[in-house]
Amino acid sequence: MVKAQETAKPKADASPEAQAKADADVAKKAAEYVAALNLTDADKAARVKDVVTTHLKAVRDWNNAHNADMVPAGINPLSGKPLSEMDRQIIVNSSIPRSVHENLMAGLRKDLAEEQVEVILDKYTIGKVAFTLNGYKSIVPDLTPTEEAAILANLKLAREQAVDFKNIKQVSAIFEIYKTKNEQYLNEHGRNWHQLYGDYTKAIIAKKAADKAAKDKAAAKQ
Repeated sequence: MVKAQETAKPKADASPEAQAKADADVAKKAAEYVAALNLTDADKAARVKDVVTTHLKAVRDWNNAHNADMVPAGINPLSGKPLSEMDRQIIVNSSIPRSVHENLMAGLRKDLAEEQVEVILDKYTIGKVAFTLNGYKSIVPDLTPTEEAAILANLKLAREQAVDFKNIKQVSAIFEIYKTKNEQYLNEHGRNWHQLYGDYTKAIIAKKAADKAAKDKAAAKQ
């Protein structure tokens, strides 16, 4: 694995204008995240925005300065399959200094309640925790409170880890790790995930077919 450096720099060929635009885009995104909190304390809002901006820039710069080619081609030791380009990018991006993440979380918690911190993390990950949890509830309609709590805990771990990756494809890749953990959890606690997912998919296909048949029948009567 590539040895992580303590600092990362933007691409050397970035012009001052391009860098200024990139920084402005990051500042705009940070402002949007903080706006979701509806903070009435302007000083607090400014501090939180600075924390988020600093983190977003650090993640961006690390991603720009470290590419998949820095990780040698090889196999995934768990699956035996060749590492994909995304696998290699995830590996190199995960070598970002821990201080980047720690500074984000400490900075947020200095000014925000835990519920507010979660709002910011949800903005980073476009609400994937709630969206994915609702998916599990659809696939497993009789999900127990204990099962839901275990699944939610994993999804929150995924969310916090995913904030240190640059784009939604990388964020989704991190969530896939924890979705696999959730499926293993369900299998280990008396569920058959493969069957549950298969039944859910069949039901969706059947509903689409029924809806189409009803629509065609209505059209034929006109």
